[in-house]
Amino acid sequence: MNWHIKEFNELNINELYEILKIRNCVFIVEQECPYLDCDGKDKNSYHIFCEEDGEIGAYLRVIEKGISFNEISIGRVLVNDKYRGKSLARKCMKMATDFIENELKESSIRIEAQEYLIKFYKSLGFNEVGDVFLEDGIPHVEMLYIK
Repeated sequence: MNWHIKEFNELNINELYEILKIRNCVFIVEQECPYLDCDGKDKNSYHIFCEEDGEIGAYLRVIEKGISFNEISIGRVLVNDKYRGKSLARKCMKMATDFIENELKESSIRIEAQEYLIKFYKSLGFNEVGDVFLEDGIPHVEMLYIK
């Protein structure tokens, strides 16, 4: 697996296509949740992903402060179903938090986690900061990471 951290304008057309394809496979098809994935935030994000033979194994985006929240945020966290069970989500999230702390010099990160993943995000240092709410029909909760 080759890991990458790229700004939107650094993505080549094949990488962008594969990222959008896997996001649609996971969030729209697999989770049966029709929503507009291309929400305008990708251009103001860093994209962290691993790939093998042109296929995305894991992915997330780091959204600039002020776009979604007052803090930097992480979203669209996913692992391709072919690569699940290999701790890629944990590795991808660790890369993101390290990048945010060390390169972007930010100490707090906000996410909207799907409720069933609260324990996973807590294991990475995130804490719940709100009540459960529905986002596109799926229970979520806001969580905050503070270094």
